[in-house]
Amino acid sequence: MIELGKIGLVFNPYGGKMAEVPVTATPFPHRKKLFKIQYSVNWKENSPEIEKGYLNQAKVLYRFMTGFVSKKPRSAYLNYRDVDIGVNDHGKNSYKEGKVYGKKYFGVNFDRLVKIKTAVDPGNFFRNEQSIPTLPSKA
Repeated sequence: MIELGKIGLVFNPYGGKMAEVPVTATPFPHRKKLFKIQYSVNWKENSPEIEKGYLNQAKVLYRFMTGFVSKKPRSAYLNYRDVDIGVNDHGKNSYKEGKVYGKKYFGVNFDRLVKIKTAVDPGNFFRNEQSIPTLPSKA
């Protein structure tokens, strides 16, 4: 991290009492993980080259940490949204696109959440580039 520059890591401890809640009890499946790790870098300079350099620091550290974090899939926390792990254009491949980031954010809860979203918001009105997708209509 010293070699990279301004990159930072924040470790939020999980587990303990939090792990007693079943993974499927809420959309948040990460209760049994030891930590949530947040990668961060901040800068005030305004230049494409500087921005690219700082973002590269985060990418280098993220790759370095690969051997030490959850896998299959590598997990992510929705409240720290990361469009690098996938986005959805909500077209004909919406479910497939959504599954890429959805499994990382919601784990085994993803398909259940897709079914709920399809029932509650079949027109997918409430959406963003990483929202839960809906299943295709059978019309």
